[in-house]
Amino acid sequence: MAVPKRRTSKSRKRKRRTHHKAPAVAIQACPRCGDPRLPHRVCPSCGFYGGEKRIEVEEG
Repeated sequence: MAVPKRRTSKSRKRKRRTHHKAPAVAIQACPRCGDPRLPHRVCPSCGFYGGEKRIEVEEG
C-alpha cells in the first residue's frame, strides 16, 4: 500500500488548489439601454430580451 513519506506542506497544498475557485460572473451591457445584465436573461432595467419587450418594469 502506497503511503506518503512526508506530510504535504500548506504552501504545496495551496499551490495545487489555486485553480479550485468559482468562475467570475459574466456581465454584459444591455444592447437597448446599456445597463449591466446577465447573458441570456431579460434586462431588469428595461424588460427587453432579444429585441422584444418580455416583462413590464415599474418606473421608479
